[in-house]
Amino acid sequence: MKTLIIYAHPEPKSLNGSLKDLAVSTLETAGHEVRVSDLYAMRWKAVVDATDYGPEASSPLKVARDSGRAFDAGTLTPDVRAEQEKLLWADTIIFQFPLWWYTMPAILKGWVDRVFTYHFAYGIGEHSDTRYGERFGEGTLAGRRALLSVTVGGPESHYAARGINGPIEDLLFPIHHGILFYPGIEVLPPFVLYGTDRITGEDYADAAKAWQQRLLTLESTEPIPFRRQNFGDYEIPSLQLKEGLEPAGRTGFGLHVRS
Repeated sequence: MKTLIIYAHPEPKSLNGSLKDLAVSTLETAGHEVRVSDLYAMRWKAVVDATDYGPEASSPLKVARDSGRAFDAGTLTPDVRAEQEKLLWADTIIFQFPLWWYTMPAILKGWVDRVFTYHFAYGIGEHSDTRYGERFGEGTLAGRRALLSVTVGGPESHYAARGINGPIEDLLFPIHHGILFYPGIEVLPPFVLYGTDRITGEDYADAAKAWQQRLLTLESTEPIPFRRQNFGDYEIPSLQLKEGLEPAGRTGFGLHVRS
């Protein structure tokens, strides 16, 4: 297995840093190849601008069109091209980050904004009366699997079905479904550590064991069964879920997960 770890935390000695290091050692010991993109150490540029697309960038800038043209021409900046090549190399992608303000750190969102360009992560395939592009289960990154490893400061009860922060599945849905499943990646259930602001040495030992177990079972873990766009569940081109397919009592994000 070839695993790419996208790591987003500014402190190497943090809990996130320890989980990243443990992932590297565990996977390599098991005989897997591992690469790491340490975004803070790389001083990753987190904002999209015209410099990403070379001297041919339009004015005013049109991000989708310009990113697709630069991707097709091979003129994206070297840092972006390197990350795209890593994604194409990998079988599995692990995203290691803390949940900040209900989402990923800005530097990681900036990685997505710059790396997931038009004609690479979206704008792929046929658009017609029967197909609406290759996305949500198809696309450039189909055949790969991804796992979010997320640390959360608050207790688990705050992120349960009736918790004040909302269910963790809902908070992560835009990343799972909208960023990862969109270009074809199969998404594994997340590894979430709660109450990490007060974690003890004993707590970490238990967490480390659980993390190693998840890492060693990545290849056998069933992905979240998101509905694929072009395989009969949605009306085209409205992309509305067909009548009668909704599980009893399920609404919102849950409609897009098969029973």
